[in-house]
Amino acid sequence: MKKLLLSFMAMATFSVVYCQNTFKATILDADSNEPLIGVNVLFEEPNKGGVTDLDGTVAIENLPNGNYEVRVSYVSYETIELEVSLPQQEPLTILLESGSEELETVTVTTTRSSRLIQDLPTRLEAITAEELGEKAFMNSTNISMLLRESTGIQMQQTSANSANQSIRIQGLDGRYTQLLKDGFPIFGGFAGGLSIMQIPPLDLKQVEIIKGSASTLYGGGAIAGLVNLISKRPEEEPQLEFMFTQTQALGSTLNGFYAEEYGKAGFSLYAVGNLQQVYDVNDDDFSELPEVKNIAINPTFFYNFDETSSLRIGINSSFENRLGGDVTAIENSPSAEHPFTEENKSTRLASQISYQKAFSEDANLTIRNSVNFFDRSIGIPDFTFDGQQIASFSEVSYSTANEKADWVFGANMWTEEFTETPFNQNPVRDYSNNTFGVFGQNVWSFSEKAALESGLRIDYNTDYDWFVLPRINLLLDLNEHWTTRIGGGMGYKLPTIFSEEAESRTFQSILPIGINDTKAEKSAGINLDVNYKTILFDEVSFSINNLFFYTQLFDPLILTQDANNQFLFVNADGKTDSKGLETNIKFSYDDFKLYLQYAFIDAQLDYDGINRQKPITPKHNAGGILMYESGKWRLGYEVYFTGGQTLFDLSPVEDYWTMGLLVSRQIEKLNVFVNFENFTDTRLSKFQDTVIPPHTNPSFPEIWAPTDGFIFTAGLKWTIFGEIEEE
Repeated sequence: MKKLLLSFMAMATFSVVYCQNTFKATILDADSNEPLIGVNVLFEEPNKGGVTDLDGTVAIENLPNGNYEVRVSYVSYETIELEVSLPQQEPLTILLESGSEELETVTVTTTRSSRLIQDLPTRLEAITAEELGEKAFMNSTNISMLLRESTGIQMQQTSANSANQSIRIQGLDGRYTQLLKDGFPIFGGFAGGLSIMQIPPLDLKQVEIIKGSASTLYGGGAIAGLVNLISKRPEEEPQLEFMFTQTQALGSTLNGFYAEEYGKAGFSLYAVGNLQQVYDVNDDDFSELPEVKNIAINPTFFYNFDETSSLRIGINSSFENRLGGDVTAIENSPSAEHPFTEENKSTRLASQISYQKAFSEDANLTIRNSVNFFDRSIGIPDFTFDGQQIASFSEVSYSTANEKADWVFGANMWTEEFTETPFNQNPVRDYSNNTFGVFGQNVWSFSEKAALESGLRIDYNTDYDWFVLPRINLLLDLNEHWTTRIGGGMGYKLPTIFSEEAESRTFQSILPIGINDTKAEKSAGINLDVNYKTILFDEVSFSINNLFFYTQLFDPLILTQDANNQFLFVNADGKTDSKGLETNIKFSYDDFKLYLQYAFIDAQLDYDGINRQKPITPKHNAGGILMYESGKWRLGYEVYFTGGQTLFDLSPVEDYWTMGLLVSRQIEKLNVFVNFENFTDTRLSKFQDTVIPPHTNPSFPEIWAPTDGFIFTAGLKWTIFGEIEEE
């Protein structure tokens, strides 16, 4: 009996061991056959998975005999599902195709290069369609949240009443960042006003960010950096989707996007309507969010004449009225006891046309033009600012590419004319700028592990003469773990009255800029980028990126006050320095992703006897995002820290934290989501008074923390036609 029992136990043990298998596979890029690191491989039943190592291999143990559905997914690649039978006869080799949302293979975008993003000497940050979708859930009216949560970027609110914001990269004011739409500079000068608040994210395919001088291809204004917003294009399958959001802060937004190809032709249409009622979070009778009525319509037409030539014609338009200030005056009408309101009315119309001709697989000619009209008025008691800007951009460029080198040559012209409507006896601030430029850029791979990018731009402005802007970047691919980039360049910015300081004063009492009394601001900057990636514990993909930066701005244009209490712009005798560090860390394990970020920004004013930190510029910014994405569920928790700020009077302000939570669920073609933004309700009014009496003639302190506090958003996205994003 004892022998029989032992025999039975041995057979059972042998059977169990025999039925347990190890699945093995190697996963490669379908085009290059290079191993892919960090690919997720999941057996949906029994919910067991693994991640590929440095050789692109994965091993998943303790799987019983049987047939299984296996899901293979990787960022920017097509997710595939395949059937696997165990036991295996031999390890599998799986080839992954690049996905339609892959940013790295885009050719006619910010760098105008056909190279993969990791092979570019220029450090470029790409925000993918998936991330854009998440940010649209959080804020579907504009891209301010999308940009604010990028490392080293600060969204600075310039008005307590209109809630207008300006983008700052690495501590430098918004006028030093060039904002593009599909490569067209349509948000410059006066048209930069309210721009961040009037660009919704739903029709964007991707956003590309270059930090530091990026003047070679797009002009001298990109001193702090460049943000290029890339629109969605029609695909073979029609796309039709709608999104509706509602906030507890009395904001409603309806978005719609349609795109389809019709043989050689294609058409896309994006439309959005936003209605925001006046919102007073701290019951002081002044708005934290103004009353807003906004509509934007962006149609685009595409036509392929043949396989070598194509035409694109688009229009960006928005019409907006935002009214902030005294809540009683807004809801009723201004009176002697409640006179103060600030009303911003704006109309934005921008045409975009581009023609491309391919002479071979590697040689292309591009001709582009845009004409922009921007009309804005600001009305407060006893003062009205009203102006119109007409600007144009024209360019012709020729590019070639081969295995060793890419070339881009071109010439372009900018015109900008601002006309102010006279008010009382105030002097008008009209101006006209005409700039002509030529440029060339080369990317040379002088070895398998190194590439050099060099560029030169020469501009001539009819008022401020010549500007010569060299730029150089070096990429070293040290091994499978380490990559580094180093580079720098020069830039310039033409003087205008449109700055954060002038905006915060609603352009009151600001004198015109004298061409003979001012000169263009110039800059020189350098960046060092170090990237490391590996696999931890054979399951967790890990990467860390460090960016060291240093930018000097010479002869900065500052706003000063004269003896008659008038304000005028003058060139300071000195410079502004911005230097620091950005760190980004990413962990990925199965359905979880953890992003950690930190930015140290030391922006110093060093001119006219001043040597101090730049006001309202945090020295320390840190954040963390934890994402869980599985099947039809998506959950995200984020936390951000802001610290180390001073006001204009040198007094320090408190550090603060904000937190957010996003939950979304895909139900067939419907995505239902809720977002708890800043659920800790961190806001300026908890630290200090946000309105300085008297009520009939109020003034407003510097804005260094969020003003609107906690915002709860609920909404749904209905994809009638097109690909549904699922994890």
